[in-house]
Amino acid sequence: MTLLKQWQKLLDNLTEESYEEFFKEYSEAETRIYKDILSNHATTLKGTFTELAEKFQVRPVIFIAFVDGINTSLENEYELDSIELDTELSFNIDFHKLFFNMLKADADYLYSLEEWKGIFTEEEEIEIAKEFKRSRTVKRDTPKIKRNDSCPCGSGKKYKNCCGKN
Repeated sequence: MTLLKQWQKLLDNLTEESYEEFFKEYSEAETRIYKDILSNHATTLKGTFTELAEKFQVRPVIFIAFVDGINTSLENEYELDSIELDTELSFNIDFHKLFFNMLKADADYLYSLEEWKGIFTEEEEIEIAKEFKRSRTVKRDTPKIKRNDSCPCGSGKKYKNCCGKN
């Protein structure tokens, strides 16, 4: 069974009781890993899957979960199903995208880490947050039809007396 399938199986088998314990283990490991990555952002994190899991003192299933989480923030994403214990990994991280994705995941315990201050200024963090908020704003392709506008069906009636009546 691949590491990714083990991770998915673990998720599928979580109960209400085991979820809290699992999330505590995962979030503590994730925080530890990100603190290291952000503190050493000028250096690319490299090694085999096993070496990196051991470096961060996490179970392989927790480390593949981490890789799954950071994957969309990498310059070159991994095919997660092909990662094995001896797979060489190199994390070329797009930190702008990583911060954005942490906002998207609502992971305040990660995007509020002090270690970000060595990467972005406060102004840059605010600008990325604004970009994230703009990305969530839905914009219409066409202007909204108001009650007293002509009906777009071409009847010549007001919208409120035609298609907008329902």
